[in-house]
Amino acid sequence: MALSLFGKPTRNPVLKRCQDDVLTKTRLRYAPYYHAMEAQQGNRVRLKGRDLIMLASNDYLGLSFHPKVIEAGRAALLQWGTSSTGARTANGSRAYHLELEEKLAAFLGREACHVHAAGYLSCLSSVAAFAQKGDIVLADKNIHSCLWDGIRLSTAAIERFSHNNPADLRAVASALPDATPKLMVVEGVYSMEGHICRLPELVEIAEEFACFNVLDDAHGFGVLGRGGRGTADHFGLNDKIDVICGSLSKSLASTGGFVAGSRDVIEYMRTHGKHTIFSAALSPAQTAVATAALDVLQTEPWHLERLWANTRKYKAMLKSLGLDTWESETPAVPIVLGEMERAYSFWKALLEKGVFTVMSVAPAVPPGKDLIRTAISALHTDEQIDRIGEAMAYALKKSR
Repeated sequence: MALSLFGKPTRNPVLKRCQDDVLTKTRLRYAPYYHAMEAQQGNRVRLKGRDLIMLASNDYLGLSFHPKVIEAGRAALLQWGTSSTGARTANGSRAYHLELEEKLAAFLGREACHVHAAGYLSCLSSVAAFAQKGDIVLADKNIHSCLWDGIRLSTAAIERFSHNNPADLRAVASALPDATPKLMVVEGVYSMEGHICRLPELVEIAEEFACFNVLDDAHGFGVLGRGGRGTADHFGLNDKIDVICGSLSKSLASTGGFVAGSRDVIEYMRTHGKHTIFSAALSPAQTAVATAALDVLQTEPWHLERLWANTRKYKAMLKSLGLDTWESETPAVPIVLGEMERAYSFWKALLEKGVFTVMSVAPAVPPGKDLIRTAISALHTDEQIDRIGEAMAYALKKSR
């Protein structure tokens, strides 16, 4: 019999698997995950009684504490209550969902949009609703877990191509039967690496092989393109992308996600995607928050300007320290340390100096690329970036 964490013996093989799992034991040993913040104000958080600078949030534009955004959520609670109480196909659809969808579609230059209660669900649905058995999905090997889950649920065949590598995509696509339906799945900004997708070259190849294409722009929306319209707009490819999906929990300071495309595509997803049909609708407050944040994004451009000014200053500081940022091109900035032990030492040293980050190790990143995942925000002040620089220099010495 195996002993559990609580010392109780078990003959249950599933419980034994949980007790013996190496990943679980590693997490318990290092304990860099599942930290519950006790308070937050802007990009300052409190953990175990200590005030820290948050350097791992996806609130790129810093709108989660914007007065207009907070007031919109409050007003929606008072008007609509706390929940939509059902799926959109049944009793859960509301006027506020339609308002957000129409505004998102217009902002992205699409005919239609659908919002889900989770970004993971939106991105999963953007693949699972369209791919099916007999199809082939061509996927960048570094796409997010939600997209992999969508591919698996679709039961389509999978062909991976090297990360952000058009030549490899072409080689893979060339070896496939011409008549087989194909879908290409990529991200606009890869959140672990900070890389911008080589979208012009990839889309050209996708068109050559008649691939339906899906762009997960969770980390590009609000960050790239004209006024934050995302990666497709950044490259002037708005008319070349079949589906854009993403999250409301990053630049739009809410929770939930969206899928945008032509009216035919969105209506097909709404009638064929069980993950859309059977999931509860986005709550009133979170819908209102995302709608208000989208309005602020368009009327107050200085948040996006500040984000990129902070990004340039932050990256210059990291470069001066000789830190490996995996050639990040965006406000999502990894610090590659290479080994779990060194990454943990670096993460812990930053925490000692009052900076909260996230440690990412294999299989979340490729072997040998264990890293500290950081993200800069429009809310960071020059003084805070200077303090972060001091903490980075300290962590660098401690982790050698």
